[in-house]
Amino acid sequence: MKHRGRHRRRRRGAALRAVLTGAALALTAAATLISASQADVTDSPGALKPLSSPADTGRLRLQERLFPARTLDRLSAAMGRPVGVDAVLASADRGMRASAGCSSADRASLPVTPTATRAYCWDAADSASTAWRPASVTTSGDADDDGVWGTHRVVLAGWTHSTSTGRAAERGLARVAFVNADVPARLAYRWVLLVVPVDGGRDYRGLASGISGMVWYQDKLLVTARTGSADALYVYDLDRIQRVDVDGPAIGRVPGGWSADGYRYVMPAIGSYRFTGGRCGRSGPPCPGALALDRGTVPDSLVAAEWTEPDGARNARLWRYAFSTSPERGGLLATDAAGRVAPSEEYRTRAAGIRGVLSYQPPGAEDTSWYVGRLPGSRDGHGGLWRQDVGGAKAAHCGADGSHRCWAEAAGSLSYWQATGEVWSLSDRMLFSLPLAELDESLG
Repeated sequence: MKHRGRHRRRRRGAALRAVLTGAALALTAAATLISASQADVTDSPGALKPLSSPADTGRLRLQERLFPARTLDRLSAAMGRPVGVDAVLASADRGMRASAGCSSADRASLPVTPTATRAYCWDAADSASTAWRPASVTTSGDADDDGVWGTHRVVLAGWTHSTSTGRAAERGLARVAFVNADVPARLAYRWVLLVVPVDGGRDYRGLASGISGMVWYQDKLLVTARTGSADALYVYDLDRIQRVDVDGPAIGRVPGGWSADGYRYVMPAIGSYRFTGGRCGRSGPPCPGALALDRGTVPDSLVAAEWTEPDGARNARLWRYAFSTSPERGGLLATDAAGRVAPSEEYRTRAAGIRGVLSYQPPGAEDTSWYVGRLPGSRDGHGGLWRQDVGGAKAAHCGADGSHRCWAEAAGSLSYWQATGEVWSLSDRMLFSLPLAELDESLG
């Protein structure tokens, strides 16, 4: 009897401990939820901290490495006369649907506040696959201050192939959708595969890089290189797009001509910008993740945000490089006599997981505003978009709890179309735009 009584007491004690443990876990979970909710509401990236020491700016120095003209000319001679943007747009073979014709899942990926004024989903042949994902955007509003390239309004969207799914030959490749935006109700696009000349221009390989940032300036396209690489940026010439003549899975020269994994067009790189301090990463220079053009500086400048994990402890840096004003170097960065590029401005922010960046100084304002689009720490759901300067930071609020997670899901880069006052961006499922004035109004 005593044994059974002791056993009952032990069971009652165990039950009591279980109740207390369960209550403690429930309180911990509740505290975690409250903390997470508060983090959504109060997790401000704060004011920008200017960085000017040689130790900081020296990490961002680049070395320009352009391919010799004979290499590029040899490739063009072998493949035939290059084509321009007009030829690619004229052969657009995929259409985009306006938001009303998109699925509810597509529309759910759009910003909550402010709402997009125009939004489009991709052709089903592209949106059905999870192997390729859009991440970067730039427009003819970046390329030319009148917003038109030739006679066309154009949007370029950069996609990267996953390194873990699909055919091994495709993994890590980068392609650009050339979108004809002349008629807002009927957008259409054509793919161009990004490649890099090899063997002195006798062949090319696919660019294996995550193009999380992309800027079209004059006749050049600058895209981010792979994270962890010594290359910071690759440079492309919009007047050197080449048509391939073999429809096959190979990339490069093949018996009978040239192939590009089934794509009709390729754009060969004309060079790159490489960090002088070695590979980017935790112990080296900051890896650029998002890019944008700022026409408000003199000269115009390329702005960049550091690639960091959204749930990591490493806060990002923001910086800019000046573009060259030399007519012979249209679309290239300003360099010294040795081909080196130095940053003209650098900041530290408390933000992490930045996937979109803009720099803009409104008329009459004393300070430049930096807009940063961030992924949530969980990488799941909507992110936040903050406007920062040296005085502080503001973000839009949405939902009953005043959350800052109001921006797009898996948000991509940002591009300001100065001629129209629009900001273009991407979710993981849609391309969209909204007026910068409405974005500013939502930020207070």
